[in-house]
Amino acid sequence: MLRPATDADVEPIRRWRNHPEVRAVSLTQDEIDPDTHARWWAGLQGDPSRRVLVYERGGVPCGVVTFFDIAAADDGTRSAMWGYYLDNAGLGERGELLPAWMQIQREAVRYADAELDLDVLEGEVLDQNAAVRRMNRRNGFVEVSSDERQIGDATVTVHRVRRERPADKS
Repeated sequence: MLRPATDADVEPIRRWRNHPEVRAVSLTQDEIDPDTHARWWAGLQGDPSRRVLVYERGGVPCGVVTFFDIAAADDGTRSAMWGYYLDNAGLGERGELLPAWMQIQREAVRYADAELDLDVLEGEVLDQNAAVRRMNRRNGFVEVSSDERQIGDATVTVHRVRRERPADKS
């Protein structure tokens, strides 16, 4: 289940994002301190181009989905960027990490279609994140471009992915 994030979710979201396995596959890999995270959260409030949702599994909050740059083009096409991560530590302890990965992405795509009415959903994924790249393909995403970026001390390949909803919006 996805639900809007609340103030009570802010610290768990930061903790999940700072997990070493999550940071290793993120576009920014520095640990996020509480003040920086609080500024991020404050900046979201009232911003119609952004949504932060908490993923719950069995009633337990254990992941976050972010939609950003939500916009409508002059032709009425609605698009956004997105990303997500999980509570790797908690889900790993419960043996639920893989099923949660599959479920959070499916639920996010359904939310993009049904709640945000998006025609185009895009994201970015590191080349080394093979599991997510495979999952993206299974959920209708196509890698549309790639570029090299400096992340930390390494030059890495980042793939832009896109999922387009069929024209009949069904």
